[in-house]
Amino acid sequence: MRRRDLLVASAGLSATALAVSIGSVSRTLAATNRMPKGRKVQLDRDLTGYYVTPSTKGRYPAVVVIMEAFGLNSNIKSVCDRLAQAGYAALAPDFYHGAIYPYTDIDGAVAKLKTLKDDVVMAEFGKGTDFLGKRREVKPGGVGAIGFCMGGRYAFLANAVQASTVKAAVSFYGGGIAANPDPLGRANLLDRVERMMAPILLIYGAEDASIPAEEHQQIAAALSKAKKQYSLNVFSKAGHGFFSDRRDSYNPTASSEAWAMTLSFFNRHLKTRS
Repeated sequence: MRRRDLLVASAGLSATALAVSIGSVSRTLAATNRMPKGRKVQLDRDLTGYYVTPSTKGRYPAVVVIMEAFGLNSNIKSVCDRLAQAGYAALAPDFYHGAIYPYTDIDGAVAKLKTLKDDVVMAEFGKGTDFLGKRREVKPGGVGAIGFCMGGRYAFLANAVQASTVKAAVSFYGGGIAANPDPLGRANLLDRVERMMAPILLIYGAEDASIPAEEHQQIAAALSKAKKQYSLNVFSKAGHGFFSDRRDSYNPTASSEAWAMTLSFFNRHLKTRS
C-alpha cells in the first residue's frame, strides 16, 4: 500500500499533523478492517464510473473526481478512496470510456484529450451528479468537484455549467483555463466566471512549465473582478502533476499540504452546510 493511500487527514490541522506513520495507520486499518471498497457503476448506457463510499453507515456529502489526461487509472481511483476515508461518497466518471494511458505515454494521452468536447464532458459530468442524486447514502443539496490536470480545467468549468449543483470546486494544476491561445486547442474559460456560484480552490506548482504565472494572474483577476470566492495557492519546488506519487513529478511535501487544504475546503463547504 502506498504512503499516499495511508494519509489520514482532518480539517483544521496542519499538513504535518495530518500525516501519520505507515505503521500506525496500518495497525489501525488492520484492527478495524473498514477500508472503503470502490466498484464500477453504470452512469448511463455507455458511461461508467468508479464509486466508493465510507465504510461506516450513514449519509454523506459527495464529490465528483475528474480524471487527468491519462484516464480513469489507479491514481484517480485512489483519490476517490481517500475521499471516502475522509467521509465522502466519491465518484469518478470515465470520460475516456475505458481508455487508459501510462504516464510515460504523454503523446497518446494528449491525443485522446484533444478528442474531448467540453459540452459532452459536462453532459457526462451531469450524468454523474444525477447518479449521486439518486443514492440514498448521499446527502441532497449538491456536490463537490475536484479535478487534476485536464480535470482541473473541467472542475473549473463545472463550477459554471453546473452552478446550481456544484457547491465547492477544487482545481489541481488545471491547464488551459486562461491560455490564449491554448496549445491543445481548448477554449479559454474566463468568460464563464460570471456564472460560477460555488467557492473554488485553485492549486498550482511554481515549477509547472505548462502553466505560467501569467495564467494564474489572469484567473485571479477574472475571479476578483466578478467578486467570486476563491483561493489560489502556488507550491514552491512543485511541478505539474506533483500530487500523485505515481508520477515522476511527485512532491510529497506539497502533495500532503495540498490534500490537507483540499479536505479543509470540502469540510467547510460541503460537510458543514445546512
